[in-house]
Amino acid sequence: MKIPRWLRRLGTSLVIGGQAVNATARGRINRIELSDQLIEAGPGSFLIVLITGIAAGTVFNIQVAAELSRQGVGSQVGGLLAIGMAREIAPLLTATLLTGKVATAYAAQLGTMKVTEQIDAITMLRTDPVEYLVVPRLIAMVVMAPVHCLLFFCVALWSGQISSTALYQIPPGVFWESVREWLSFTDLPFMLIKSLVFGLQISILACGWGLTTRGGPKEVGTSTTGAVVMTLVTVALMDVCLTQVLFG
Repeated sequence: MKIPRWLRRLGTSLVIGGQAVNATARGRINRIELSDQLIEAGPGSFLIVLITGIAAGTVFNIQVAAELSRQGVGSQVGGLLAIGMAREIAPLLTATLLTGKVATAYAAQLGTMKVTEQIDAITMLRTDPVEYLVVPRLIAMVVMAPVHCLLFFCVALWSGQISSTALYQIPPGVFWESVREWLSFTDLPFMLIKSLVFGLQISILACGWGLTTRGGPKEVGTSTTGAVVMTLVTVALMDVCLTQVLFG
């Protein structure tokens, strides 16, 4: 029985991820490449996270505030928005945005290097391509994913408060008091843990799919699409597991 290629690529990606984590633990880090990747995964992605956070907070709050106001419990809007964002929406939407913005870049960059034999040239120079290329990208995503998630959460709450005050006359003090009452002291740390794990997944799968690209330049697009699909599927499955472990 022939093993499907996507399954073999998934296994290879996990091996590459293990090598990258091991190299990181041993301090074998390409710091010049790391600074470039931190910029790409960080400031280069802030705007899209900011805009989506504003939209998500406003839309979610309009739906929730309208219903709760009809039920006479509009004062609880802020708390419901806060736990919804912290426990599920912020980490999952941030991971989706970073998959579309950063994972595609990783897979395309490494895929192009693979089919143009640049990876082989790096290996011939006695340089480990995992240490040289994958480790900086992995560190950048693990560092920046929680930062993006926290930014998304704060912006969504802020936009939710403004929309609830403007549209449903809920005083800002009442909104923030319900946020304080509903949020548990573990919600924010668990939110950041979720986003960190998602960032690790995104970097490993995107780099793994890029490094396992075969054929010519045409295959780069196929690898990039495959990396995005596999990342989104595995992030959704991991989200189920993490939600049960952290919030179950």
